[in-house]
Amino acid sequence: MTEIAERPAAAGPISGPTWGLTKFLDPLPVPPVLRPPWWGQDMITIPMVAKQQQLHSQLPPTALWTYAGHFPGPTIEVRSGKQLRISWSNEIEGKFPLVAVQGPANDGPTTRPGRELDRPGYKIVDGVSDLPAWTVVHLHGARTNAGNDGWAHNAGLRGTSQLVEYQNRQQAMPLWYHDHAMAITRFNVHTGLAGMYLIRDDEEDDLDLPSGDRELPLILADRNLDIDPATGQLTGQLLYKFPYVPNGPMIPFSGPFTLVNGVIWPHLDVSARWYRFRLLNAANDRFFTLNLVDENNVPQNDAVRLIGTDGGLLPAPAPLPSGGLAVAPAERFDLLIDFSRFKGRKVKLRNAKPGGVEPDVMEFRVDSRDKHDPFELPEKLSTSYIRIKHGSTLPEDHDHVWVALLLNASGHPEMWDLEQVDADPGGKGIIQIKDPAGGLKTFRMIGRLFDDTTGIFINHDKWAVWNIVHVANGGPAHPFHIHLTEFQALFRRSFTTTFDPASERTAKPIDGFAEVPLEKYEEGWKDTIIVNPGQWVSVAGQFSGGTGEFMYHCHILDHEDEGMMRPFVVHPPEVAKFHVHPGGGHHHGG
Repeated sequence: MTEIAERPAAAGPISGPTWGLTKFLDPLPVPPVLRPPWWGQDMITIPMVAKQQQLHSQLPPTALWTYAGHFPGPTIEVRSGKQLRISWSNEIEGKFPLVAVQGPANDGPTTRPGRELDRPGYKIVDGVSDLPAWTVVHLHGARTNAGNDGWAHNAGLRGTSQLVEYQNRQQAMPLWYHDHAMAITRFNVHTGLAGMYLIRDDEEDDLDLPSGDRELPLILADRNLDIDPATGQLTGQLLYKFPYVPNGPMIPFSGPFTLVNGVIWPHLDVSARWYRFRLLNAANDRFFTLNLVDENNVPQNDAVRLIGTDGGLLPAPAPLPSGGLAVAPAERFDLLIDFSRFKGRKVKLRNAKPGGVEPDVMEFRVDSRDKHDPFELPEKLSTSYIRIKHGSTLPEDHDHVWVALLLNASGHPEMWDLEQVDADPGGKGIIQIKDPAGGLKTFRMIGRLFDDTTGIFINHDKWAVWNIVHVANGGPAHPFHIHLTEFQALFRRSFTTTFDPASERTAKPIDGFAEVPLEKYEEGWKDTIIVNPGQWVSVAGQFSGGTGEFMYHCHILDHEDEGMMRPFVVHPPEVAKFHVHPGGGHHHGG
């Protein structure tokens, strides 16, 4: 439990990178664990409730919306193959617990606390404070029927429950649950509606990995806080402040305070042994590039090994990349750290690309005493892992799905469903690619907003290769998430883009491809992958374990809410031949 310290009196307004908060003052809290009983009962109720919680012991309590009164929510642990039913009960009372403010983009980063409404260009975002508690839960990474997946339009108001069934017919892996309500996911998640969900299996058990109090979740997020104009002190009130460009692109939220498990810049006392950390980036927008550093901020990444990704264990432990571990929103990593190298010392997780804010994330304080540790790093991890490759382990009978990421004429990010056509039909919405494998590919846009016509239909149990082509000349990287499936990256290629936002088409076929080596961990099973501007990323996954209408989207939540989300359908092949699509066709993934 976090020890509560008295908030010290301040002589004047606070300012600077830490805004008066002492780094590493508070111990890392660990969310409670729910392990449902299996003797004749597979239903649990998890209420969503308003809660006051301190984000730092030098702050007043913050008003939050939570799962079961905890931010982050309880960690749910299940066994592979054991069904779990959950009643997500909306019992939230009170007003929306955050204040949304826009500030001019040319005023520098809006990663300062306080509303600053006395400054030119700053204003309250109309309507956010009036939002009701309208929620729907998505278990991110789950293979389940669409009715259990948390369809964005199917959110419910206070007094209603979302009854779901998770079959958990998946290997050991870290999932997470969060709100997914249409158009307001960014705000609802920001209030505190997120938590971790772990599937266990025998293969994982046989490795005898660090467990108990040496296996901990590290749920990263960033937040901003309001300031009392009379005292200049932080109030604890959540502040959703972001840059604004009139008639221009939407710029996502980014906050000055980094939280781990709901506390700003915590510390963890550890013994000189191996520890296992289940890392999740639950931030709306912030990308982290993490290094383990010593007291002089010198990287000590050789003490860290990656053993798993979104979709489970890697085939063998992998070192951290030389420049640090890039963690996009929604990505999960399974880490082992050998603290025996640092007896009596302090080491930190530090963000190498902090975006103008405090780079430190948290501190580890290593006991000076020798500790016997029977754990030895195994040479192999998952014996069930198979590398998916064209021409060998990828079934020949697979679909191809094409998606374009781009910036429109105003600089706003968009996501297009693409359909391959025989020739350039002229007009807007055309992308042509000179395939390095040979031939010219021409695509037309068939959907750009969530409620446009559904264009992707995949047969249940079939494999599909998703080709995500980021044709923008610059702009942000996007963490691309596909519901229902785990996938493996087949390749990552850079190219010279010719996309013209004004005409909404490529001026000439995209060419000049160069292979970009995948990080070793990118060969693991994933459900979210970073797609950089000027890159073509190809991933392959099998669409089984559920049918219905699902979603794929950018997991920068501001982008998702502002249009970067599209539907797709998975249906039985026997039904597919009877399904007439717009225009009389039977369009499938490819």
